[in-house]
Amino acid sequence: MDYQAVLEEVAAHARPFVRQGRVADYIPALERVPADRFGIAVADIHGEVYGVGDWEVPFSVQSISKAFSLALVMGQSHDGHDDIWRRVGREPSGTPFNSLVQLEAEDGIPRNPFINAGALVVTDRLQTLTGDASTSMLHFLREESGNPDLAFDQAVADSEAEHGDRNAALAHFMASFGNLENPVPSVIEHYFWQCSIEMSCRDLAVAGGFLARHGLRADGSRLLEAREAKRINAVMLTCGTYDAAGEFAYRVGLPAKSGVGGGIIAVIPGRCTLCVWSPGLDARGNSVAGAAALDHFTTLTGWSVF
Repeated sequence: MDYQAVLEEVAAHARPFVRQGRVADYIPALERVPADRFGIAVADIHGEVYGVGDWEVPFSVQSISKAFSLALVMGQSHDGHDDIWRRVGREPSGTPFNSLVQLEAEDGIPRNPFINAGALVVTDRLQTLTGDASTSMLHFLREESGNPDLAFDQAVADSEAEHGDRNAALAHFMASFGNLENPVPSVIEHYFWQCSIEMSCRDLAVAGGFLARHGLRADGSRLLEAREAKRINAVMLTCGTYDAAGEFAYRVGLPAKSGVGGGIIAVIPGRCTLCVWSPGLDARGNSVAGAAALDHFTTLTGWSVF
């Protein structure tokens, strides 16, 4: 596979979609990102990396961090991963990522780990396991990406905290059902810090390689059993692109996790991991140009999980 040539063609196809959609404005620090950015990178299972466009420009990972926090919880405690699935479901929500609607009817158990309520439960569990959820994730991402300079974006974290009332409501509501182990302010703080990490397409494609290698980390050690990596990929496929996961699976056919910073990470098990970034979002919170790029990539290569 000539990855570079494929990425050049994918980028050319996606260019007309750049600037479509709307840059996230409910987090003011994200609103300032130029709408004309576009980058895409692919990292194969051997660590070779290729990219096009703004593929080495850092951006706010936002909800992409949810895939890594889930992996760390499942990887750090094999009895703990059983516990997490008692506290969060594995089904698509059918509602916006920050919705409170289902929590009361379902006794404070979020539908899946990739909506905000579910991610707060996972962050809570990671805090219990590590004592410092956000720093543990940052160290892990530095190691897996090979980039020791990865850092939190203070402005984004502060902006999220200033406009985080709904997330606080979700956390307090779940705490009232006994579904949080740590104090609500601590859980919310670590959740915001995780979302504020800045990474490039290159960094994310490389860091997510363990999902393509069936749980093996970059150094060859095992983070996850193969069946656990399979399960994370499965939940990414069905729940990773908010309440548009069915449409995304139909178009792209890959496990993926998106973020309102405009990034999408996608996995082709046994082959490679991709990351695409373009800040313009559709009504569901997914990058318009990013989804178009991944759609074209799987069309060109014939690679999907189907």
